[in-house]
Parts: sequence; structure tokens; C-alpha cells
Amino acid sequence: MADSLRILHVTRNLPPLVGGMERLNWHIADELSRHAEVRVVGPRGAAAHKPEAVEVAEVPLRPLWRFLLASAWRSIREARRFRPDVVLAGSGLTAPAAWLAARMVGGHAVAYVHGLDVAVRHPIYRAIWHPLLRRMGVVIANSSATAVLVRGLGVEEHRIRIVHPGVGLPSAPQSSGALHDFRDRHGLGDGRLLLSIGRLTTRKGLREFVQQALPAIVQQVPDAMLVVIGDAPAASLMAGVQTRDSIQAAANAAGVGRHLHFLGVITDPKELACAFECADVHVFPVREIPGDPEGFGMVAIEAAAHGVPTVAFATGGVIDAVAEGQSGNVVPPGDYAAFAGEVASVLSKERAMQAECRAFVSQFAWPLFGQKLHAEMIALAGVAGESSSGNG
Repeated sequence: MADSLRILHVTRNLPPLVGGMERLNWHIADELSRHAEVRVVGPRGAAAHKPEAVEVAEVPLRPLWRFLLASAWRSIREARRFRPDVVLAGSGLTAPAAWLAARMVGGHAVAYVHGLDVAVRHPIYRAIWHPLLRRMGVVIANSSATAVLVRGLGVEEHRIRIVHPGVGLPSAPQSSGALHDFRDRHGLGDGRLLLSIGRLTTRKGLREFVQQALPAIVQQVPDAMLVVIGDAPAASLMAGVQTRDSIQAAANAAGVGRHLHFLGVITDPKELACAFECADVHVFPVREIPGDPEGFGMVAIEAAAHGVPTVAFATGGVIDAVAEGQSGNVVPPGDYAAFAGEVASVLSKERAMQAECRAFVSQFAWPLFGQKLHAEMIALAGVAGESSSGNG
């Protein structure tokens, strides 16, 4: 281990829950454990999926109030035993627990925030969570857009950092046989594939996309098929839902119902890799909704890692996740005609952006993410005693 730094990581978002924040927090624990001693307070069931070098203390996931109370109590208990230098909240939700635990042992409180956890307007959240975020030693934002939201809460500029989430870089592409088998098993045929991966929430905007963009795409590329991986969230906080049935009904009404195919939730890494590598373009029609920001756009980075360009609306943290003309293209929010035109343009290039995508995404490799995050922890712990404002 490079140093003796001790980190207590408190989060609600870990496997067995499925989603981008869950993958990110797993990797936060895993990558930091390569540089420091890490313990985690997380939801029940997380210990079975934990990184090898990490100890996990579990608390009940539901109901939310029980998780909040249990995670705060367990974080304080673990902090007294473990004596961490840094207590890291894996999202704004667990910032109070992290702040309390750090204060109890004279450690430093840090929050890694994602966007929505900063933008919540509920009066109780604003009354309790926002003041505590202002008192953290450091608030790490996942994108420049999230950093703007953090500043809007009154967090001092010198306490704000930006560390973009990481991604696993494939060591080799999937074989042509594996890709053919994936298409065959899922009945995808030989046409060109548009891929959408993520929870079916109102912000993700799939229903609007199939109504307002997919018909124009199909008109220009008749064999195009939109493949959707994901489902309506069961344990997500504050997310409005778009059901499969409502999205399919919208596609049927627009005359493109047969160009839409749902695969449900896929968690197997090889299956996901095949899905990406079968795709010609990743579509990310995130809507710009006040109070419901897209903090980053992790799936666009994952697509680029497999050589797949993204077409997206330029909203929130998506602008940090898509390099214009290199890993894809962004269009003005809500301009579905422009979106359809960019998708058709990408499809006409016959995977010409693969090398550019992989070059862009190399800066997001998980080990680099871990090094950046660890450096922030070291910098904070290294000024111990110079300021008490980070803990109280």
C-alpha cells in the first residue's frame, strides 16, 4: 500500500443494486483500496459483491429513513473503530452520515456528488443536506455542470473539485462469432443498431425520442433498430418513470413499433460488451428538465470505450462525456430533427469514429480515476489541523 491513509466510504449505491451510480461507487471503493485502507458502510447485500480488499458493514436499504438513520449510526461506530483520516460520502445523500462520522474522530469529510443529489429541492433536504455539503472539507463533482450546481449551494470555490467517473477499457474486442450469437439470440437481425442503455426514467427521454426522432431516422435508414437495455427503476430516488409499455405505445403510434426492441436489464460484462460492439451508434436523448439534471453521462464513456460514438442532447454533464466530432456529436436540447440528422450521419460513416472514440476515452480509465480521487484525499488529509471548518 502506497501510504497509511484510511478511508471510510459511506454509500447507498452499491451492487446488488444496478445502475451507473452503483458501478461508480463499487469502483471508488476498489480503486481507492489499491492506494489506501478502505472500509465501506453500504446497503444490505453489498458484502457479497464487494471488492476483494474492502471490508463492508451492511445496513438496511429500505425504507429510506431507516437507511439514513442506520447508515449514520453505523458510520459513527465504524469510524470509532477504524479511525479514518477521511470519511467519503458516495453521494450527497450520505453526506450527513459522513460529516458526523468524520467529526466524531477528527477526520475529514468529503462528498462525491452526481448532480441530482445536489439539485434536490425538497425543503427538508435543503434544510439539512445543503448546509452540511457547505461544511464538507471537499466536495468532488462528477462534471463541470455538477460543479456549477455545487457553487450554487454556496460551497466555497476552494473546496470544489471535479473528478470525472472512470471506465473499464476493454483488453480486446469481442469475437465476430460472439457478436453474431448475440444478435441471433436476441432476434436483432443484420440491420444497423441504435443502442440505449440506462434506467427508463422521464429524464432519459426515450418516449419522446421514439416519437420525435426515430421516425425520421428510420425514413433515412430503413433497417435501423433501436435496442434498449434497462428497465424502470425500482429503488431509485426521485426519478420519474417511463414504462416499457408507454415507450412501445409511443413507437407504435409513430409507426416505428417494429424498429424498437427491449432486452431488459443486462449485467453480465461480456453480454454488455457484445451489445455495445454490435451497435453502430449510442443514442442519449436526455431531456433538459429543471431540477432533474444529468450529472455526467457515464454510458457515453462506456460506449466510447467500445468504439461506439454517441449522439446526445447538450445538457448537464453530458457535455463532459461526449467529445464533439471525436466520440460523437451533441445537438441543442429538444432539437429532435437535428438529433435524427446526426444519427443518420453517424450511420452513414460505417463505424469510422472507432479509433477516435477509444483515443478520447483513454483519459477515463479506472486506474487514473482512482489516482485522481486518492490525490484529493491525500491533499485534504495532508493539511490536518490547519483548518477545522471541514469538520465543523
